[in-house]
Amino acid sequence: MALCEDHLPAGAPAVFLPAAVRALYVASGSVRVADAAGSRWLPAGTGWVGDGEVTLSADADARLWRWEVDAPVQDGTSPEVDPARHLLRSAPQCRSELLLGTLVDLDERFSWLLRCDTVTFPPGGVAHTHLHQGPGLRVVESGSLVIETEGTARTYRPGQAWAEKGVLPVRAPSDAETGAVFVRGFLLPAQNLGTSSLRIVHAEDRAAGNTQSYRVLAEQVLIGR
Repeated sequence: MALCEDHLPAGAPAVFLPAAVRALYVASGSVRVADAAGSRWLPAGTGWVGDGEVTLSADADARLWRWEVDAPVQDGTSPEVDPARHLLRSAPQCRSELLLGTLVDLDERFSWLLRCDTVTFPPGGVAHTHLHQGPGLRVVESGSLVIETEGTARTYRPGQAWAEKGVLPVRAPSDAETGAVFVRGFLLPAQNLGTSSLRIVHAEDRAAGNTQSYRVLAEQVLIGR
């Protein structure tokens, strides 16, 4: 799974992307997305998911976060994520950067959906120790928060990305003054369509309730259908 940041200037020639399991989030500006199902305009703060060939056209200078999932590995090897496979192709007026790539382990007995959503923390809000039903990549949009997992703690700020495996407990306190907003593209069993994947680990935290709020921007079952 790869997460890229793309910059598309207004009026640049359209960008063509090959078929892939993919999510898009418009961090700023606006972009038009066209695929076999039609064409739609995405303003800042909106998302899209799909798995076909895509054409991107910038109506205004646009900054996108783009998640892509490669085909499953069949031969038992564990290749590294290839940046060249995911950066924008034949688009000299645009800029593209791989923020993060990671291998994800999906149980082939499930069908899997790709979800793009936002998570918003008030100042000092905390995501209590929790699990998710699948892996994914997150990127901070505003504020900052600390990710505590596997005995480590690291602070993430705007534009910085991290991976979560889903099955490993995570605790995430946000900045006491600014709170935080992050955007994630993550893979979940198809049964999670329209439902939360969050599982709080400790009973006392379940009683306390969540401080953060969620907004699902787009999701679709795309793997193993």
